[in-house]
Amino acid sequence: MRLYVILASTSLLAACSDGGGSIPLSSTPAPASSSAAGTAHTFAKPTEAKTYAGIGGEQVYKYSADSRGCCNQQGQVYAGNATTVRNSGISITYDPGAAIFTLVVSDSASGASTNTRFQDPASRTNFGGAQEPQWGTPKLSNSNVLYLQAGDGNPNSPYRLSGSGLVNPGNNSTPASGDAGSAYQATSLFYLKPGTETQYVTYAGYVRNSFSFGKLTVGAASFDKIDSTLERGAFAYGDLTSTANVPKTGSASYKGSMLATMIFNPTLDGTDPSTSQILSSYFQWIEGTSKLDVDFLNSTFQIALTGSVLAPQFDYFTSPQQTVLAGGASFSADGKGTINLVNFGGFKGQFQTASFTNPDGSKRDVAIAGSSVDGAFYGPAANEAGGGFRIVGGNPDERVDVLGAFVGK
Repeated sequence: MRLYVILASTSLLAACSDGGGSIPLSSTPAPASSSAAGTAHTFAKPTEAKTYAGIGGEQVYKYSADSRGCCNQQGQVYAGNATTVRNSGISITYDPGAAIFTLVVSDSASGASTNTRFQDPASRTNFGGAQEPQWGTPKLSNSNVLYLQAGDGNPNSPYRLSGSGLVNPGNNSTPASGDAGSAYQATSLFYLKPGTETQYVTYAGYVRNSFSFGKLTVGAASFDKIDSTLERGAFAYGDLTSTANVPKTGSASYKGSMLATMIFNPTLDGTDPSTSQILSSYFQWIEGTSKLDVDFLNSTFQIALTGSVLAPQFDYFTSPQQTVLAGGASFSADGKGTINLVNFGGFKGQFQTASFTNPDGSKRDVAIAGSSVDGAFYGPAANEAGGGFRIVGGNPDERVDVLGAFVGK
């Protein structure tokens, strides 16, 4: 394997994005409405740098693993959080003059902390070449999704990643590895290119991997050890409709795409009906479609999500490498709620049902303990809609959390 020397990082690393798409971010979240009445919408073909607030959520999972072959994921700490239209810890800025994206995620509730500037033109990446997106980045079937990757360190450090020591960056199917005392950090951003499916709103997802490599001494034996901090998120963003231009009568049906990240592990006490084993927790992505039916006159909505679960990407040292949801499992969820532009800045609701069906036909209903749908309207006159959602399982000794984003026109 080739090993790369990674420079010590002290500031924010640079990298770049697709010059044709258009989506921005900065360290200062955008106001609730980034499009006042009379302001031209230039989301699909931007002419100036602009920052947008993301509506969606993020997950952070921290644990340690080592090469003893006995102890799987140790010291597990997990947290997730969903954002609202008016309370977002996610921002994304795009500068069309330099084709630079900046992603900032800062959320004390989940511990998410990403601040990456995709400044280097070589940050643009894709699947199938010599430089693929890092481990954990989903290979989505939508050909209109574009990918970027950069590190979180000194802009003069090697492109695509940052850290210190002697590191092998791995690839999409293999996590990074390194000598004891080394560290690796990188962020991948992927987004549905504005103008391909929607004109005023789109969705994005991100993956941030942070690894510290060391040694564990047990008696006279020494073992390789990895401390992992894995961050995942999905969110919608775009040009919001001013409150005055949202219809007060009539109805509309918005159809579009959906993206979600999740952990689905009901086996933490080993009593899951399908297995007597206590399985480790792994992230899996879901891609699919959304249908949002809105009754403007009565200020209500209904939402239906359908999708396909992607296979997990297994880390080093953890076994068994097994999950209860296989790649190709189907997902569905139905919810409803109300529109309240004054209090919510858009619409808000909950899910009544959510379930998964494996390729073998076995069905897994989610015992919903908590859920949320937060969304807004986009375009000059609510031409499009988008938002975020969360579904949390409620059975004892399980870790079930689905966080995602949806858009529609």
